Amino acid sequence: MMQRVGQALKGAALLDFWGAFGLAMRYMMAPKKTVLYPNERNPQSPRFRGEHALRRYPSGEERCIACKLCEAICPAQAITIEAEPRADGSRRTTRYDIDMVKCIYCGLCQEACPVDAIVEGPNIEFAVETREELYYDKEKLLDNGDRWERLIAKNLELDAPYR
Repeated sequence: MMQRVGQALKGAALLDFWGAFGLAMRYMMAPKKTVLYPNERNPQSPRFRGEHALRRYPSGEERCIACKLCEAICPAQAITIEAEPRADGSRRTTRYDIDMVKCIYCGLCQEACPVDAIVEGPNIEFAVETREELYYDKEKLLDNGDRWERLIAKNLELDAPYR
């Protein structure tokens, strides 16, 4: 009986409504956290996974040893690699393509690579006008790596204790 009386008083006073209203007012008066994107940017994590890049050694030689681990581990099957042996007996890629339409940016290719050749770079802005522009070949990936090498190397160094 007392429980019903308590519920009736609670309903009559609209305690739940006023509690929710107070919470809404508190958030409405709090400082805003909106970022005006093109003009302002949030800081990016060193683990951010953006546009793919192939890296080179400081000597200029590409890092990829054509082990095809990234191709094997890619759940979206977005990576295609063809390789051939070189004169010194090592393998190098003749074709390294990534279909960015299929890619799910999971980072497994980066984790599987034993020489840190394929990485997901810091670029978040890679809008294109045609679908064909999202099929990256080896040259496009190497250009991306050359463009962001300093930032990629810094991010990999910051992430090294956790790898």
